[in-house]
Amino acid sequence: MRNFRGKKVLVYGMGTSGQAACKLLHSLGAIVSFYDDEERFLNFYAYDKNPMLTKYDLVVVSPGIKVRGNELIAHFVSKGTKVISELDLGYMFCKGKIVGITGTNGKTTVTSLVGAILTAAGKANFVCGNIGLPLCAVALKTNKKSVAVCEVSSFQLELSRIFRADIAAILNIAPDHIDRHGSFEEYVFVKKKIIKPRQKLILCGDDEIVKGFGEKNKPTYYSLFPRSNGVYLRNNIIYYGKAKIMAASEVPLIGNKNLLNVMAAVAICKKLGVKSQIIRSAVMSYKPPKHRLMVLGKTKKGALVIDDSKATNISSVEMALESVDCANTYLLLGGLNKDCDFADFFAKLPPLKSLLCFGAAADYLASEAASHGVQAARFDSMKKAAAFAREEAGEGEIILLSPACASFDEFSSYAVRGEIFKEIIFEEA
Repeated sequence: MRNFRGKKVLVYGMGTSGQAACKLLHSLGAIVSFYDDEERFLNFYAYDKNPMLTKYDLVVVSPGIKVRGNELIAHFVSKGTKVISELDLGYMFCKGKIVGITGTNGKTTVTSLVGAILTAAGKANFVCGNIGLPLCAVALKTNKKSVAVCEVSSFQLELSRIFRADIAAILNIAPDHIDRHGSFEEYVFVKKKIIKPRQKLILCGDDEIVKGFGEKNKPTYYSLFPRSNGVYLRNNIIYYGKAKIMAASEVPLIGNKNLLNVMAAVAICKKLGVKSQIIRSAVMSYKPPKHRLMVLGKTKKGALVIDDSKATNISSVEMALESVDCANTYLLLGGLNKDCDFADFFAKLPPLKSLLCFGAAADYLASEAASHGVQAARFDSMKKAAAFAREEAGEGEIILLSPACASFDEFSSYAVRGEIFKEIIFEEA
């Protein structure tokens, strides 16, 4: 269905993506209604209090809507009504190339970096998707020469039926969002939905799960270890095939996880025909998104402060710890657990200067840590944990906020958590 004029369409969920879907459908002449648990009313669109009683030609579901066990979605499926994701709707009206970037960690960094490189190369592009600007918001602005660089989450892929990226990248897979998908196996299945026949596929060769995907697509791999092709590191130089791209020391981001993010962006941009010198220059001048292994400076007592509030799962914290001197690190861990099991994390955890567990998960985390011989201090809020770290940590030590949990027990988002952390750490006495 591409002709929506006069068609009755329900948009389920009125977050940013749902609102963008409504605007797109309205501009296409559809009769748009919406349903949302919070009953957020907008002009031009009718709120349907009882959508099960109405017959629709199409239902568009926002990524914020949980699919598993959802009675309304099950109702429409049982009635034979076509149900698609907001991602699918935006895809239907995109011209030009589409780059789809997914994975458990690093999506936003890679997506924004690819956009920055394409801009430096003079290529028209739209950075969109889970990064903040929905695909539906940019679809009608695209043209045959443009590139939509789309961060794609598992929530967006869950109901996706037709979305197809010309270039798809899967960065890594680790347990996350188990509360949403029900199991790690289902989470992996959903992530793999981005893979389509005859597309250019880019995979991390260092990820034990990801490297086995999509063999029929003849993937391009990137790795921190020498290879004969793809993107790899040799003698601390990043190569694409036999071509030198840049020295690892020129990357303005800390940690191996960010080095891998840069390598993924290199692979994508080379597939889009960007010259190596432009990639190098754009990477060197790149300013990363906030709250991702972001060095904030030093406290009055001389402790280095790192904001990694976006680390909302275990694997991202593990990668953060690879980037610091753990023996001198105060690790702030906690928030709202997403049904993740931390036993293996604590079993492998290197010795820390101090482990500070906070928020709704504090008791569970501290208890699990203790069962593996790791002592932890407990705080009922991130604010109290940050204030403690500020007073205790001194010269040569590190304060790292890398929570491994969602923020919603205390804050509206990981970004708000990171900003409050910064305020407290640098609070004037």
